[in-house]
Amino acid sequence: MTSARPDRDRDAAGRAEQARPRDALGRPLPYGSPGVPPIDESPRPPAATLTYARELLDQGRPFAAHEALEVQWKSCPPEERELWQGLAQLCVALTHLERGNAVGAERLADRAADHLASYAASGGPTHGVDLADVTRCVQERVRG
Repeated sequence: MTSARPDRDRDAAGRAEQARPRDALGRPLPYGSPGVPPIDESPRPPAATLTYARELLDQGRPFAAHEALEVQWKSCPPEERELWQGLAQLCVALTHLERGNAVGAERLADRAADHLASYAASGGPTHGVDLADVTRCVQERVRG
C-alpha cells in the first residue's frame, strides 16, 4: 500500500481533493488564481445528474459535466456503470476537443460509443437519454 502524497490537497478524512483552481476546461491554474467554481459532487438521482451535467455543458464546462457524471458512475448500481462511464467519456471527448486535442477527442468518443452500445444492448434503463443520438452528436462534433 502506498502512502498519501504530501503534495496533494486532502479533505478532513485524508481523501484526495482538488483545491487548486481550474479553468472552465478543467486545466489547473496556479494557486491563488481565479478559476471556475468547483462542482457540487453530491450524489444525485439519475435525472438530476443528467440535468446538472447538461447545465454544465451549456455553460461550456464539459470537464465539469464529466465530473458530475463520474459521481453517478461511482455511486450507481453495478449494472449501470457502463452507461454513466460512457456518458462521462463523451464529456471528456468534448473536453479534449475544446483543448485542441483532436486525437484524444476521437479516442474518447470511440471508447464512449463502445460502452454505450454495449449498455444499450443490455437493455438497461437509459433515464431518457437516446444513447445512439447523443453518441452520434458527439462523434460528429469531434470529427468536424
